[in-house]
Amino acid sequence: MPGPVQSIERAAAILRLLAQGSGRLGLTEIANSLGLARGTAHGILRTLQLVGFVEQDEATGKYQLGAALLHLGTSYLDVNELRSRAINWADALAARSGEAVRIGTHLQGKVLVVHHVFRPDDSLQTLDVGMLMPMHATAIGKVLLAYDANAAAALHDASHDASQDGELEQFTRRTVRTHREMSRMLATVREHGWASDVDEAGMGKAGVAAPIRGYGGLVVGAMGISGATERICDSGGRPRPDLVGYVRDAARAVSRDLGASRW
Repeated sequence: MPGPVQSIERAAAILRLLAQGSGRLGLTEIANSLGLARGTAHGILRTLQLVGFVEQDEATGKYQLGAALLHLGTSYLDVNELRSRAINWADALAARSGEAVRIGTHLQGKVLVVHHVFRPDDSLQTLDVGMLMPMHATAIGKVLLAYDANAAAALHDASHDASQDGELEQFTRRTVRTHREMSRMLATVREHGWASDVDEAGMGKAGVAAPIRGYGGLVVGAMGISGATERICDSGGRPRPDLVGYVRDAARAVSRDLGASRW
């Protein structure tokens, strides 16, 4: 029997290393951690980058897991307890609200979409399972930030890596830019029990989300709807109360299925 292929073993070791801790490491850190020459580590990273398994941040030069690698995990997500328990409730929420539904969890300072139900109409839509979304500009992300200290810390570190003044990435003029603003917004999320985004990730787009809790009330994910601002919001630009109610009811139903008795 042929022996193991050393380059594949090394590539696997790099991917495991990036999956640990903050998930963003420089070339020297990776090479030193695995006892590799910088040239060897760089060659493997370039190959992983070409196939989409690794991404390099332009501002810092650091590496992190790529989106293509997350798509390979879709078969795992199909049996993930959070997703399997939420499927029926997500379908019902899409039918009731008339909007697309996403379920997300925190991954390396981003929102990882683990389930997506299309808006129930004939419009052309793209499946978002495996996609990474910004935490500070999406309703699902704000919920996770409000209840998960690890997610908040990851966002803080990422913003300081990308910007000397630590400002958050701006997608539109309505995107929250500073951590002070975000702290105030997250306090409101915890007070109300749900979050929204209106023209923050993109103009003309809005969303509403609520936490999904497991045993002991621990927030393990978030469920939300997204769509055109004119459909999600009322004439005053506020999320429609009926849609907020639908989202909260669905998230609570999933939470009960996961063992969160208070919900």
